[in-house]
Amino acid sequence: MFLAVALLTPLLISQTDYNTRVRTVTRIKGFAALWDFVKRDGPNGRFDAWKPASEKADLRLDALNYVQQYWGNGRPATYADITILQEGPFGQAIALPQVSDPTFRPLLIVPRQRLHSSAIDVKGPGKSVTLVVWIKRNPDSGTHAIAGIWHEGTDLKDHGSQATRVEQGRRQYALFSGLAANPGAAAGHVSDNGASSFGDKYARHIGVTQNKIPIGDWASVALVFDNARDRVTCYIDGQTADYWIENPAHHPFFQWAAKAWERGEYLPPKEYVRLKDNKLHALRVNPYWFPHDLYNPVTPEQGGPFTIGRVIHMGRNPTSPGFIGGVAVFSRALPRKELRKIAFNSALQ
Repeated sequence: MFLAVALLTPLLISQTDYNTRVRTVTRIKGFAALWDFVKRDGPNGRFDAWKPASEKADLRLDALNYVQQYWGNGRPATYADITILQEGPFGQAIALPQVSDPTFRPLLIVPRQRLHSSAIDVKGPGKSVTLVVWIKRNPDSGTHAIAGIWHEGTDLKDHGSQATRVEQGRRQYALFSGLAANPGAAAGHVSDNGASSFGDKYARHIGVTQNKIPIGDWASVALVFDNARDRVTCYIDGQTADYWIENPAHHPFFQWAAKAWERGEYLPPKEYVRLKDNKLHALRVNPYWFPHDLYNPVTPEQGGPFTIGRVIHMGRNPTSPGFIGGVAVFSRALPRKELRKIAFNSALQ
């Protein structure tokens, strides 16, 4: 059902190993898509995704300079802007350029019109999702977006000039390297409304690891949203551990959850909170309690694209998360055993 392509360029791994790893990922229950940055629509074409035979959506990745699209200045992005490295679990990886030019912020993108209602468009009642990325993190990639359906919106003015194409946030799920929740960690962002949360102007629902994603070494990072258990858990190389934030009211990210707790708007079960003198002393953020469904855009116009390397946002961060050697989406909550199976640790040394 999933026949591997012939390798078009010499890679780090053999054809046999490549085929085995592709089959390992694509045969997991709930498999929705895998971009391994080897499969292309022709020798020099766009990177294409492995997907179930029943999936008809076009999931090829376009190169896009989102500043040009939303602010109307800067040059177009092309595949010539992408750095390719013969490394990673599938033998090849990509990186987006880190440039000082504020009019040039390239990313790889599946536009919303093409992904809407596909298997990667995980949303709505009862739906769970797992997003896995194989990455070699840059030393300066402390808080950057890695991949997911996470359009931050271009309707805020606090990062500079107003965009000429103004859109509100259209968020579903995405992986970041920490954000302010814990810079450099594996952070899984989720949204129930596509927009802000806890009364703040930004989205604030996030699960995050205490450990950082390794710098300069390959790692598998994962976001798992288990709808049935109301929780978001993040993993590094198939491993996870509880992470508690003490004094969350003074934390740069989780203060918003703490304020919502004080107002009675966010009341996690007892296994997610520690109280002292009837006040919130600590908040468990891995796993993180999320008692909602993922944002459910009914029409393509209400949803965001799937992007890799960056997300569309006002900040225009000049750096990227590092080399990305694969991105996979599953329409279910994968258990730790399956995440370990596809960490491919022996291949990443």
